[in-house]
Amino acid sequence: MVLAQPQPTPAAALNSRPVTLAVIVGNRGFFPAHLAGEGRNTILQVLEKAGIRAIITPEGDTNNGAIESLKEAQMCADLFRQHREEIDGVLVTLPNFGDERAIANTIRLSGLNVPVLIHAFPDDATKMDINWRRDSFCGKMSACNNLRQYNIKYSITSNHTMDPNSPAFMNDLQTFAGICRIVRGMRSARLGMMGARPEAFKTVRFSEKILDHAGVSVETLDLSEVFGRINRLEDNDPTVQGKLGAIRGYARTSNIPEVSLYRMAKFGVVLDGWMDDNALDATAIQCWTSMEEYFGVVPCTLMSMSSNKLNPAACETDIVGALAMLALQLGSGRPSALVDWNNNYGDDPDKGVVFHCSNLPKDIFIEDIPIMDYQEIISKTVGKENTYGTIYGRVKKNPFSYLRLSTDDFSGKIVAYTGQGDFTDDPIDTFGGYGVVQVPRFQELLAYICENGFEHHVSINQSHVANMIDEAFNKYLGWSTYYHK
Repeated sequence: MVLAQPQPTPAAALNSRPVTLAVIVGNRGFFPAHLAGEGRNTILQVLEKAGIRAIITPEGDTNNGAIESLKEAQMCADLFRQHREEIDGVLVTLPNFGDERAIANTIRLSGLNVPVLIHAFPDDATKMDINWRRDSFCGKMSACNNLRQYNIKYSITSNHTMDPNSPAFMNDLQTFAGICRIVRGMRSARLGMMGARPEAFKTVRFSEKILDHAGVSVETLDLSEVFGRINRLEDNDPTVQGKLGAIRGYARTSNIPEVSLYRMAKFGVVLDGWMDDNALDATAIQCWTSMEEYFGVVPCTLMSMSSNKLNPAACETDIVGALAMLALQLGSGRPSALVDWNNNYGDDPDKGVVFHCSNLPKDIFIEDIPIMDYQEIISKTVGKENTYGTIYGRVKKNPFSYLRLSTDDFSGKIVAYTGQGDFTDDPIDTFGGYGVVQVPRFQELLAYICENGFEHHVSINQSHVANMIDEAFNKYLGWSTYYHK
């Protein structure tokens, strides 16, 4: 049975559909079966409240709609196989001890390779007679033991047993949904690389083959093709006029020449069309210096707009930076940005300055409508008139998570580091997109980055999702990730 689909939550709408969980309700015959039936109803109500879609065997097909025999495990596995393309994760819930064999068999027979969460109902210390004892506390250990024997990876709740109606369990459920979104998104991500990497930036090199092996596709487009498509667009083209209006509504453009705005609008039309045609989740663009020398603008505003509408765009063709932006966004449902770990902040060892020129999404800025300006660094070599289109602003005070992905050609693996910190309101006066960050044990993190040869780019998101990244990458994707707690 497939339950009625609730309205997607903002984070779930990220991939146009809510997270869908296959639900297994555990039961063991000599424990109170009525607890399994009541627990089933409770957990389905909680999932609906969370905006999570559930796929579960019909209540009348088994004893209280739970799973405890091989026959029932086969029936449940058949149902899950029918909905394999929809299922993002498995929730195992134990209203009583549960049958650990049936749980493990169901997952194995279903062929699902998705995150699994194990939840156990708590006992009521005032109801410990034979009619009310759950023993889920003990049953959870047996379920985990059997899953480990079956080589099925799983996650556990923050407390051993949890009231499903508690805020703490709802938080665990939303965290697990984020893990499912990250795993789903990373296993099928489609990225676009526009232009060759900047000549001087060997730091953004990556292995397309290693990414492909992990399910991440990379499509490429040469800048000559981009400029050719742009040349075919007339100023009065409705798509150009529409993009021009969107640009003017996105940033303050009063000091920007009209010719530059039209160039940006045409670039935006080509970028949007390329992303749509190739079903791209994120992009990485060669933002200097061919764009300025041969086209006459920087693409930062269009990249900022793309990231802001949850299609991450990384500069300097940093494909794995864009992939990290996407991973953070999948966890939080909020826009990500790519920045440099750029400067120390005085002599405070736990603070620093992050910066880019910039293409940061406007939702992370203090200002509701950021200022569009010219790129002060590149203008020194290609001329101010060719560098309009950057987005200036300071990142607002907020908690944030950071993530860096890299393809390690020497080991043939994807590696990463992640952690959390805070953007502060410490005084600073500079240009571009910038902010002051505070990261616990920052010097240790910086040493780790240098000693392990990670890039100076880092992806950030104004949310705390590093725990999701750690669980999704290390446990379910097999990507070696250092979690800087």
